Amino acid sequence: MNSVQGLLAASVISIQNSCFIYPACQNCFSRLILDSRRFNCLKCGCTGEAKDASYRYRLSLKIADTNDLFDITVFGSCLDPFFGVTAENLQRYIQDFNQLSGETRTESSARALVQAVETCFIGKRFIFGV
Repeated sequence: MNSVQGLLAASVISIQNSCFIYPACQNCFSRLILDSRRFNCLKCGCTGEAKDASYRYRLSLKIADTNDLFDITVFGSCLDPFFGVTAENLQRYIQDFNQLSGETRTESSARALVQAVETCFIGKRFIFGV
């Protein structure tokens, strides 16, 4: 993993992705390929049951300091305090909510999550380790 080379104080201009959680390989953190029963990591070859897949945060942002615009992606547990739970627990809550509400299409819950993340981040100033 790369170490922090410098700090950048910048404001979040926009959220670049609407999916903030991804199934991640426990060995190499790459995105897992999931089917209904199994997962597979194309990078390191790790496999297992889909129900045992781990999840990780991935938040892509457009940020600006006083001079420049940057695209930046924030990964992992450093986002836990902002979401209030781990990525794995948030994924579980989303799945439980969709099952309990009987929603066959998950657009409304995904839209609500995007709005909450936009409210939390857009227009706010953070210090990013780059």
